[in-house]
Amino acid sequence: IRSQGEHMAEKETLVIASKVKAFIKDASELKVSAAVIDVLSDKVRSLCEEAIKNAKADGRKTVQEKDFK
Repeated sequence: IRSQGEHMAEKETLVIASKVKAFIKDASELKVSAAVIDVLSDKVRSLCEEAIKNAKADGRKTVQEKDFK
């Protein structure tokens, strides 16, 4: 069961929309739908959750780059 704070974090945008849109436009001249930002945030959230598990499994209180396997 998740706390209210954890539930709210699930819906929070974790990427900077303007930076993503600018990157894609500069790289391809394509536009970005609003849903892309949500999808990317979900992917970042999933990567972070896995890294948290890896850090805890190693007995650390700090997530490090090596936790993103």
